[in-house]
Amino acid sequence: MCIIYSPFRDCHTVAAGVASAWQRSFPNRENNRLKVRAAVGETLAAIRHAVHGTNSLIGDAVAVYFRSADVALAFTEAFPLALANDTMVRTDYSPEVPFGRQEKEDVCNLYSMTTAQEAMRRLFPGLSDHAGNLPPLPEIYPDRTAPIIRTGAAGRELVMARWGLPTPPAYLVGKRSDRGVTNVRNTASAHWRRWLRPEFRCLVPFTRFAEPDHQRGGNVWFALPEEVPGFFAGIQVPQWRSVRKIKDGETVDDLFGFLTCPPNAEVAAIHPKAMPVILTKPAEWEIWLTAPATEATALQRPLDDGRLIIDSAAR
Repeated sequence: MCIIYSPFRDCHTVAAGVASAWQRSFPNRENNRLKVRAAVGETLAAIRHAVHGTNSLIGDAVAVYFRSADVALAFTEAFPLALANDTMVRTDYSPEVPFGRQEKEDVCNLYSMTTAQEAMRRLFPGLSDHAGNLPPLPEIYPDRTAPIIRTGAAGRELVMARWGLPTPPAYLVGKRSDRGVTNVRNTASAHWRRWLRPEFRCLVPFTRFAEPDHQRGGNVWFALPEEVPGFFAGIQVPQWRSVRKIKDGETVDDLFGFLTCPPNAEVAAIHPKAMPVILTKPAEWEIWLTAPATEATALQRPLDDGRLIIDSAAR
């Protein structure tokens, strides 16, 4: 019997074919599932969780779902059963919702960048500009190209990259293309850990970003005060070969995405699930681009309350 866990807000089923190593057969599957469910319930009596049994293509399994990534990580250290590696996964739908409602996970999938290239060159002396003649970008959507600042062979460089990191293989089973992952929350995942080394980190310049307003409809745009430069804490994967669109076939692209975290007060009022990780200080930029992963990922936290303003003209 295997345990599969997921630190997301709603209950997600286990993706078929995620990893053949998770499979283990038993003569009496239902009996074994009930035993594991009972053991998990005793261990996690005081923690909000859900347990879901499955006979998916990966074999007989029990999935344990948590609302908190921290609790899920602590569980894997304390629970006596052996877990498969990198089993903190999400899928696109839920067969049952024990927490009382079905929730759709929204993320920051729209932002703008209208800062002049000269302003970025002033912020980073010696910056090599390979972005060409960069016009203002009032609306940047997933799979579009946008500027990033990364460390190249000759130092810091401004380049264009395609928004959407390589998708974990579990979610590509049966699919002919990879649309990419725009935001990264779970930096403990082995899929993302390999790209947390300094050479894969980048800064994503932005002017404002949008979150959906589910009460009134449309988007709410958030911005820093005009005099404050802002960057998302990004990850970039150069020269990745994949099929992004069927009609284009296989392409080789420099890809990027950025980290998210719990929201601060301003964003939580509109979008209570997440916000991008925002870096506004030169010391933070330097840490993100150069420090060891343990120090750099400590920056994955909400911007202080009161730092963002709502761009009412853009509502």
